[in-house]
Amino acid sequence: MSTFRAAAVLAVFLSTGAVVNAQTANVPLTQPPGWVLDWNDEFDGPTLDRTKWVPETGGDGWGNEELEFYTDRPENVRVGGGNLVIEARKEDHGGRHYTSARIKTAGKVERTYGRYEARIKIPRGQGIWPAFWLLGADVGKAGWPRCGEIDIMENIGREPDFVHGTLHGPGYSGDKAIGKPQRLEKGNYADDYHVYAVEWEPREIRWYRDGILYHTARPDTVTGDWVFEHPFFVILNLAVGGAWPGNPDAATVLPQQMLVDYVRVYRRAR
Repeated sequence: MSTFRAAAVLAVFLSTGAVVNAQTANVPLTQPPGWVLDWNDEFDGPTLDRTKWVPETGGDGWGNEELEFYTDRPENVRVGGGNLVIEARKEDHGGRHYTSARIKTAGKVERTYGRYEARIKIPRGQGIWPAFWLLGADVGKAGWPRCGEIDIMENIGREPDFVHGTLHGPGYSGDKAIGKPQRLEKGNYADDYHVYAVEWEPREIRWYRDGILYHTARPDTVTGDWVFEHPFFVILNLAVGGAWPGNPDAATVLPQQMLVDYVRVYRRAR
């Protein structure tokens, strides 16, 4: 599924704001105009590449009152069919009643600026919370939200036709974070793959969905310090429950899968 041939048409169409079904594309790879591929994972191998990703495990709520226990078991995180598969399950584990997974590039891939892009098919259902985001690499020293957080894509199951692009920093975090939703023109996000991206440059961050620019942030648009001029790393996770999405209900079907066709990080062409 995640082939460089498919990426070519996708990149060209994204630059114009059009939408293309990359599964049917069959032309050589081209870079998005003005960008050069710096790092990527196409998830075409047999297993998760541990030279690129670090699974995080635990079930302490992750600061959001989440209900899952994150594991590194293949039941919750694996590679198959050209996708990264992060699967949320209803099962008892580690004192919790749900399991899922969260992986990061901390200590392996940390960058300042760039275009961060992923093609994802999100899951669905009340209490289901997929995310593709960046966290400041100095989180261990500076703490959160001083380290900064760039949410490229979040969805909460009760809003099936909305995704959110958001910044968290000192003075604008949690429910005071600064961001914008993007509504799908037709259907629900979980119905198909979509391409989610940010273009992060000095003193400006821009959010895109399927090539559509829908949000821009600069130092004068935040209500506190701008903390986005240092290295960040990538996180992919699928949470269950939490203060924002609420808990699963009787209509929530589990297991649910977040399918990631690829993650690509580009740098500005010189």
